[in-house]
Amino acid sequence: MSTSDFLRVRPRLFGIAYRIVGNVQEAEDVVQEVWLRWQRTDRASVVDPAAFLATITSRLAINVVQSARRRHETYVASWPREESTPGGVDPQERAEQQESIDHVVRLLLERLSPAERATYVLREGFEYPYLRIAETLRIGAPTARQLVKRARDRLSSDRCSPYSPAAHSRLLGALTSAARAGELTGLEEVLTAGLAEAN
Repeated sequence: MSTSDFLRVRPRLFGIAYRIVGNVQEAEDVVQEVWLRWQRTDRASVVDPAAFLATITSRLAINVVQSARRRHETYVASWPREESTPGGVDPQERAEQQESIDHVVRLLLERLSPAERATYVLREGFEYPYLRIAETLRIGAPTARQLVKRARDRLSSDRCSPYSPAAHSRLLGALTSAARAGELTGLEEVLTAGLAEAN
């Protein structure tokens, strides 16, 4: 298998890794490691290169999940971003992504206060600097940092607070648009409105 052959199967390998680790950057790292291992492999002994590479990808991705020091809320922090997956998203993957976002929303609503939810989503989901979070939510940067830390702790607990279907619908819509289209203004508005309602 030449370099061009590897590049042809690369989207499939990325898809395998992404479904296992649930994170674009980690999936890219797995595929890069697969490429390095392939360079060191005696290819003459490989009967089916595509199957061989898929197996290596799966094993490496599982190792990442098992060995990484992940917090319980890792699933929440791994926001699916449709535009980041090569070759677009098929209907099944779209459905899986939507299910993932729905799960995220339920955990955020059940376990976090509006302030914790807002700071956590902006920081962990969309990598906002603390200063920008503070400006967006009109709070101090140290407060934002403290809220994110508290949110991490609470996401690993068994806390379960009731929430309204309307709140679920609003946050789900905003997160879906942010994850798929990069529409962060609507998400900021929903999170800020939640803070205002809580005060």
